[in-house]
Amino acid sequence: MATIVATLALLALLATAYRHPRGRVEAAVSIAAAGAVLSTGVPGGDEIAEELRRLGPVVLFLVTILVVADVCARAGLFTAAAYLVRRWGRGRPIPIFTGVFALAVLVTTVLSLDATVVLLTPVVLVAAGATALARPGAFACLRMANSASLLLPVSNLTNLLAMRGLDLSFGQFAARMAPVLVAVLVVEYVGLRLLFRRDLCGGAAPVEREAPPLPMVPLVVVTVMLAGFGVLSTRGVEPFWMSGAAAIVLTGWALRRRLARPIHLVHAAHPTFALFVLALGVVVAALAAGPGGRLVADLIPGDTTFGSLLAIAVLATALANLLTNLSATLLLVPLLIPLGPTAILAALVGLNVGSGLSYTGSLANLLWRRTLQRSGTSIGLGDFHRVSLTLTPVALLAGVAALALTG
Repeated sequence: MATIVATLALLALLATAYRHPRGRVEAAVSIAAAGAVLSTGVPGGDEIAEELRRLGPVVLFLVTILVVADVCARAGLFTAAAYLVRRWGRGRPIPIFTGVFALAVLVTTVLSLDATVVLLTPVVLVAAGATALARPGAFACLRMANSASLLLPVSNLTNLLAMRGLDLSFGQFAARMAPVLVAVLVVEYVGLRLLFRRDLCGGAAPVEREAPPLPMVPLVVVTVMLAGFGVLSTRGVEPFWMSGAAAIVLTGWALRRRLARPIHLVHAAHPTFALFVLALGVVVAALAAGPGGRLVADLIPGDTTFGSLLAIAVLATALANLLTNLSATLLLVPLLIPLGPTAILAALVGLNVGSGLSYTGSLANLLWRRTLQRSGTSIGLGDFHRVSLTLTPVALLAGVAALALTG
């Protein structure tokens, strides 16, 4: 009975994530799902308390980094950066696409993948205008939201959740994943160039004489925050302390400049989504304690050879596209701890890169689709899967190979 209740609760949460309703509905479903699981008594109170303690710092980071990203967007940081890329490319499609690709990598790495799909994508579409650059630019944002989130623990919630099972500092994580990221980015860039070669073969477009100025306060605060992540992690300080400090500084600055009202920043923090993540942790903990957890455990290889690492990445990809990558991380990573850090990093390749295989792989994919609809841009399922099914398997293989060779 506990497994049935947990399965139904997970389905309700996933359906809510896919439909992305109003905050009140999201909060109500989250509370109901968690309450239903807790009423079964599986897992016990101690296990639930431990799960919430594990998720607490991750949720606090999520809330604060979303505020940081929102203030950056309101200050025009993304708009200025996108138009600087356009000006740097002198209106030529290939240099502009390369600049957008690099900008998406940077935003994902520093401000997390949600900032790329929700805040950067519409700016790229506006900067592209009615040109053929709109589609490749939008896909660069989507692909980098998932694939470029490999480098830093703060780039993706999956990484932060996995850090609990890794005996690695912030810098050590980045050092292990840097060659993996390079391999994946080469595949992604070359693949997108080939898939959109017709869109990128046009002539130069008119260029604005002056790009909007870069807002220096958000730029400096984000730079200090990123440096703080690396420095303080060696002393065991959770990332949310730095992102929280940055959020407080930027909130005060935005309010003084009248860029936002307090209610805008409360909405930017997405508290109902934070509640959703906590409820998801409770529900997945219940599933992990039942037959589902044992089934996944039976599928995990017993060593970390290249074949085994690839099998782990494929398993993570399958779970991510079945359950979303957040649910898959909560289920899979604790089972991989006995195999060591390399096995968990291989899983992250599947959870991040592999989640780009389908719309259901990550919430970022769904948010990207919703962002396009709001921007009046239509990209069909055929176009999405033409890109995802072509690039994801190759990028996954390249990432695991780089991890095996450098590990």
